[in-house]
Amino acid sequence: MTDPAFDTAVTRAYGTKLPVVAGGLMWLSDAAYVSACARAGIIGFITAASFPDPDALRAEIRRTREMAEGGAFGVNVSMLPKLVPGERTGEIFELIAEEGVRFVETSGRNPEPWLPMLKAAGITVLHKVPSVRYAEKAQAVGVDMVSIVGAECGGHPGMDLVGSFVNLALAERRLKIPFLLGGGVGHGAQLVAALAGGAAGVVVGTRFLVAEEITAHPDYKRALAGAKETDTMLTMGSVRNTIRTLRNETSETVARLEAENPEIGIEELMPHVAGRIGRKAYETGDVSRGMLSAGQSLGLTDRVEPLAGIVGRLEEEARTALARLRPAPARKAEEAVQA
Repeated sequence: MTDPAFDTAVTRAYGTKLPVVAGGLMWLSDAAYVSACARAGIIGFITAASFPDPDALRAEIRRTREMAEGGAFGVNVSMLPKLVPGERTGEIFELIAEEGVRFVETSGRNPEPWLPMLKAAGITVLHKVPSVRYAEKAQAVGVDMVSIVGAECGGHPGMDLVGSFVNLALAERRLKIPFLLGGGVGHGAQLVAALAGGAAGVVVGTRFLVAEEITAHPDYKRALAGAKETDTMLTMGSVRNTIRTLRNETSETVARLEAENPEIGIEELMPHVAGRIGRKAYETGDVSRGMLSAGQSLGLTDRVEPLAGIVGRLEEEARTALARLRPAPARKAEEAVQA
């Protein structure tokens, strides 16, 4: 039986069992992973940028629909901070609408120019931001929901580096639309804390990297399962593109180069930070090289297992946390029902 505490704007919008969003993971959010999210009662997003051309993305959407068994899924569209020649964002959104996808996760740039088209197609837009001030802007332009990822997150936490717990309190004060909390989330008790603080759900990334359905080498997943919360580091602040990654040879090299030359440019860093280098780790399992996005919830990635198992543990942890908050008679009544 689903706990009433999990009935939120997120579960109502997506038709999911739990108010948990599996945020888009570059190169990894494919049909196998996203459909596993759908079957587990949460929602995941195919990363459009992971596919070389529109036809490949279209095929992946159709494959996901076949594998999702009726569960919800969406597409992540990560836009560059500035419009560049040849960008195909509009074309991608049109493809998503043509395929009847009902949910989109956007990030990187203000999605306002495409909102009329998306709204006309009946698409729910979740916009991902690194701090509350950007969430306020997204609210003003008309997105349906926002996810705010704190400094603990893997990938790009922005330049403000505000922690998730502070983001939670600020968002509760400043936002009127539903918001989700991300960054370091990997335990069910954190879901309960987020809901208690006013969030409609949470965004999970790093915790799911050890799912069996993630299309990556087993050695990569085993390395993450054995990592600790202290095994990440922040780099690339010098080029205003801060990223939190697994601590390895590459991240240490980038940190040294930035320390030696604070005025370093992206061209000098590119031989180390190019995405193709990190992608190789997913293929070979060698995690010593590449900028491998990972957050501080690495401390909670204790083993490789099916995604449904991870989600099940999150739910169990959340129920335990809820029980701690309820008076003893209510706890006993709930235990009797579950028995």
